Amino acid sequence: MLRVLWTPPAEKDLHRLASKAQKRIVDAVDRFATTGAGNVRHLTATTPAEYRLRVGRWRVRFNRDGETVSILRVLARDKAYR
Repeated sequence: MLRVLWTPPAEKDLHRLASKAQKRIVDAVDRFATTGAGNVRHLTATTPAEYRLRVGRWRVRFNRDGETVSILRVLARDKAYR
């Protein structure tokens, strides 16, 4: 199981969402940290390497360092890749 760290911007993004969306995103992140399951893609134009986890219309941007997943942002699809 990977350890999950939420950065302050990611926590702020998450708290702005409706509680139902928050639960869905947290559940998806926990599932990924536990099993590696989820719609994850490597973002090619980022340094250091970033990934995104798709949760409905939301995108969870994160990076992975060994046994730690650092959640960077939680954004709507139209804002996630700018």
